[in-house]
Amino acid sequence: MTLMEDAKKGIITPEMEIVARNEGIEARTICSCIAKGTITIPNNTQRECRLIGIGKYLSTKINANIGTSRDYINIDDEVEKARTAQKYGADALMDLSTGGDLDIIRKRIMDAVELPIGSVPIYQAAASQKAVVDMTSDDMFNAVRKHAKDGVDFVTVHAGVNLNSIQRLKKGDRITNIVSRGGSFTFAWMIHNGQDNPFYSEYDYLLEIAHEYDMAVSLGDGMRPGCIHDASDRPSFMEFITLGELVKRTREANVQCFVEGPGHVPIDEIELSVKGMKSLCDNAPLYLLGPLVTDIAPGYDHITGAIGGTFAGMCGTDFLCMTTPAEHLALPTNDDIREGTIVTKIAAHAADLAKEGQRERARAVDDKMAHARRNLDWETQFSLAIDGERARHIRESRITGSGACSMCGDLCAMKIVSKALEEEENKN
Repeated sequence: MTLMEDAKKGIITPEMEIVARNEGIEARTICSCIAKGTITIPNNTQRECRLIGIGKYLSTKINANIGTSRDYINIDDEVEKARTAQKYGADALMDLSTGGDLDIIRKRIMDAVELPIGSVPIYQAAASQKAVVDMTSDDMFNAVRKHAKDGVDFVTVHAGVNLNSIQRLKKGDRITNIVSRGGSFTFAWMIHNGQDNPFYSEYDYLLEIAHEYDMAVSLGDGMRPGCIHDASDRPSFMEFITLGELVKRTREANVQCFVEGPGHVPIDEIELSVKGMKSLCDNAPLYLLGPLVTDIAPGYDHITGAIGGTFAGMCGTDFLCMTTPAEHLALPTNDDIREGTIVTKIAAHAADLAKEGQRERARAVDDKMAHARRNLDWETQFSLAIDGERARHIRESRITGSGACSMCGDLCAMKIVSKALEEEENKN
């Protein structure tokens, strides 16, 4: 049985108990939400991984994207990136490799980390042919089965890109058309072959494979906006509607899923996107790339994504995909992955500080940091910091003999006030 089948029967499994313990909530709540499809625990039966819950009542999770390109193939680099992402707080990892021996790359990455692993099987299907449009339906589903058999915990399929959404795109006024790589593969294939997307028209077959391995389905946002101008348009919402229908079918098949979303969205439209997707997809866990709140910050899109991710998380997003400083520019380096992971981790925690169900737990951590700062307890501050290594390096590279930081030294406000209060207490 799949985890969802257990949940629908009211069976609380060890996986549910572990997630409940980690999140500080009741296991029966986890069970109930998995049965309804509002929490997903990605964990393929072929592989043991760190168990995380994504969805209602749970802390905001983050995903890191890594993988080779056809221009740059270095498996050791990608393995190192995977380890870096895990070290600095990623909750899940996606292998987006398109160059080299994809089977070997995927296995090396999966062996290197304990995190749940996601993939995009259409990349491998495309690699099996000279041109993307030469893929067959069998190529696509064989790639899904291959990834499932190898132990991939969740797969992104762009099943919402169908003939209907293509018509909306053609009639619209987008600047960037389709920026999703998997979405573009699907679009080109449909146009060239004059057929609907096999992942949409044969969706039940996809669910059979996912059910066999208890592999979660990540319903990809192939029509996501690639620039601020294109946000919240008809193609986007047409795909939301289709994904909502697929969520229902996925739950009926007892397969866990989550839904992917935009993209580039101005900050005043993020709430509309999040709440619209949540409503149309019956509160399925929501997974967003960013969203990036401006188009004009190449080199800093880990920051534009974190700004959008914080607000999106506060509005109900459950899973944030990091962006790195290299977004839109180049294949990220190991340093880029580190920076992107940390900044997205900050965004997720900032969202949890304002999020129903997480506010108290998140604020308790900040309260500990506040007490440590008041007491000039540097070791506790480093232990609580999202990037304690960097905090320690900055502190120790500009040391002061005062016990405070070198910004104020003996003129430290907290030190002065604490001393004044102590003297007053001694007088009394």
